[in-house]
Amino acid sequence: MQEKASVTSIVIAGIGGQGVITISDILAEAVFSSGFDVKKSEIHGMSQRGGSVTSDIRFGEKVYSPSVPVGGADFLLVVSPDQLSRNQRLLKPDGLALSADRIDSAQLPNARSINLAVLGMLAPHLPAIAATTWEQAIRSVMPEKLHQTALPAFELGRACQ
Repeated sequence: MQEKASVTSIVIAGIGGQGVITISDILAEAVFSSGFDVKKSEIHGMSQRGGSVTSDIRFGEKVYSPSVPVGGADFLLVVSPDQLSRNQRLLKPDGLALSADRIDSAQLPNARSINLAVLGMLAPHLPAIAATTWEQAIRSVMPEKLHQTALPAFELGRACQ
């Protein structure tokens, strides 16, 4: 699914303050660093008040539009489980939804790092992105003081299958 000739479409959904934009930045950095063309768009809605936030990321050899059409997402990452039903229509019939409710939050180094765990769940499905590239992208986007919680949270999600 991640051959450069095809385009992979990912939607990340959550609510304001959950780090949806942060993990979309990490994902975009990781795919770009892996040699793909990448386009990204965001919808903040009423995010400052806990409203819905979505980010679309599309990557491949050549991507012309950042927006994922209805029924066009290969993957739907859901940081806030209540956003699954709201965004399910964006997923392809054979697409994969990955939700935060699959993570044992008691194992997280910090409860606020659930977004990184959800991103980690996606990593095994994108074999074209090396583990070192993921780590470099996290270190590049996240402040250094958060690396000690972000990296273990990502690995926890990666192990959650």
